[in-house]
Amino acid sequence: MKFVTASVLGLSLVFANPAASAAAVPAPHAAAPTPAHVQAVQDLLATMQVEKVLRSVAARSRYASEAQRQAVFARIGQTPPAEVARRLAPALAPVISADTAAEMTRFYQTPYGKRVLHEKYNSAAQIQMPGMKSVVPPEEKKERKRAAYVKASKELADAAPLIEREAFKLLQKILAEKR
Repeated sequence: MKFVTASVLGLSLVFANPAASAAAVPAPHAAAPTPAHVQAVQDLLATMQVEKVLRSVAARSRYASEAQRQAVFARIGQTPPAEVARRLAPALAPVISADTAAEMTRFYQTPYGKRVLHEKYNSAAQIQMPGMKSVVPPEEKKERKRAAYVKASKELADAAPLIEREAFKLLQKILAEKR
């Protein structure tokens, strides 16, 4: 019984400690993002089809009934993709730098970047046998080794949990709005 009380107390201290909870969130880059920075992040979100992240968040959520699930997806379907990107950009601008937004927007507009997005959002599960390697053309290998891309890709990967969290918050706001 003492162990259970101590572990619950320990968990409550971890959640109450701002330093412990701040470690899970990437550090912001700038105190106040400029309108150009927010626009760059908005362009990135539109290019990476962030509305599909909103759909995946809704798909992972639990609903009381199938009718409620369908109503949520209908509401998401009524929301234009540009509005989703516009509403998420201010919350994500402190975490995604303008350089990262510009570099990843450029990358996602290349044929390889479009294929990456398609595989991420539209492809079914694929079987990967041990020892199998996917063939990567030389121009794509060169693209992956660019210093700007490597840095931007890492920063965007670090921001992925925050993107999911902000998408969940936006989903709640969209569902609470009267239309």
